[in-house]
Amino acid sequence: MRTAAPIRLSPEERSALATWAQGRSFPFRLVQRARIIQMASDGTPSQDIARRLEVSRPTVQLWRERFLALRLAGLEKDAPRPGRIPRISASKVRVVVEATLHTTPPAATHWSTRSMAKAQGLSEATIRRIWKRHNLKPHLIRTFKISRDKQFVQKLYDVVGLYLNPPDKSLVLCVDEKSQVQALDRTQPGLPLKKGRCGTMTHDYKRNGTTTLFAALSMLDGKVIGDCMPRHRHQEFIRFLKRIDGETPSELSLHLIVDNYGTHKHPRVRSWLQRHPRFHLHFIPTSSSWLNLVERWFRDLTDKRIRRGSFRSVRDLIAAIQDYLDDHNQNPRVFLWTASAEGILTKVAKCKEALDALH
Repeated sequence: MRTAAPIRLSPEERSALATWAQGRSFPFRLVQRARIIQMASDGTPSQDIARRLEVSRPTVQLWRERFLALRLAGLEKDAPRPGRIPRISASKVRVVVEATLHTTPPAATHWSTRSMAKAQGLSEATIRRIWKRHNLKPHLIRTFKISRDKQFVQKLYDVVGLYLNPPDKSLVLCVDEKSQVQALDRTQPGLPLKKGRCGTMTHDYKRNGTTTLFAALSMLDGKVIGDCMPRHRHQEFIRFLKRIDGETPSELSLHLIVDNYGTHKHPRVRSWLQRHPRFHLHFIPTSSSWLNLVERWFRDLTDKRIRRGSFRSVRDLIAAIQDYLDDHNQNPRVFLWTASAEGILTKVAKCKEALDALH
């Protein structure tokens, strides 16, 4: 008759087993395993343990061996199981992945689950699972544009330096214009949100005019100075600079991050800046609007207040923008820039290298 190997417990193991065996907050399976090992350490035979705990003898023997091999860790988790044998072989999965990455279907630019399933002789659900497992999304595409500014590096270091290490006794403002904001009115009233149905709105609309929003986002506290004007010329930009001058502490130098729009470089704007030496303009590289954080605030304004709004006049649109602006400034959110210039340049270099490899 085979005798089970004896179990000897350390004081720490005995204490842990006692806690598990008596604890009501532990899973029942862990309580049962702890009691099996406790009784086995006391010399109780496996058949007696099985009878008293109302389990089978092979179960007792299983957990005795698991404890001897892995100690306490062997009781906490079940052993990994092999699982179901996959119906689709690994080689077939590789064929689907390779076809998705390196081929296109006839008369189409990209694969769909149905077209790939038909080409590979599999079900649509199988193709969907394979794509999900390998994070493949042929139906999605992202646009990009690499700046060709000859002074890209110098401008990048200048702007990122303002974000990460602003000058003393100064205020950094991200300034831009959201031009041609349309006052759109829907041709028919939409249906409200209800259980089981989202809100609706007509796809067609009536144009009731446009306005241009001038905005300056403070990197210190997240507040925004904004003003809506009918046109987008150097005269309006100078008017907005005067407003910034009046709403910021006079003892601070103002560093404005702007894009390369011609209005910002107009001779009269330069003349005005010479007469107000506390203003300093910093131009982002061309095709790099992502460097100006006020664009992030513009996105929130569009998503939360403009895109789904209905405006019967430009006056209604301006009132809605002003309400959003006032509400934002009551509890402003500071946008933090964390990317270093070196990290950005590394990513740009990788993009250029990937593009060159395609040509």
